[in-house]
Amino acid sequence: MKHAKVIEALKTLPEDFALEELVERLVFIEKVEEGLQDEAAGNLIAAEDVQEYFRKKWNTK
Repeated sequence: MKHAKVIEALKTLPEDFALEELVERLVFIEKVEEGLQDEAAGNLIAAEDVQEYFRKKWNTK
């Protein structure tokens, strides 16, 4: 994660905040960025494929 992203996240928090709030926000930002990188690289699974996988796994129709 870039330094600028951390500063940006800090600026969105209120003056008083719990450290956990910052950590949660940074983890969220990191996960979203990873997802966007996966999308750009074509590393996605179609929702229909995921649904079919779980239907078969759980033996539902």
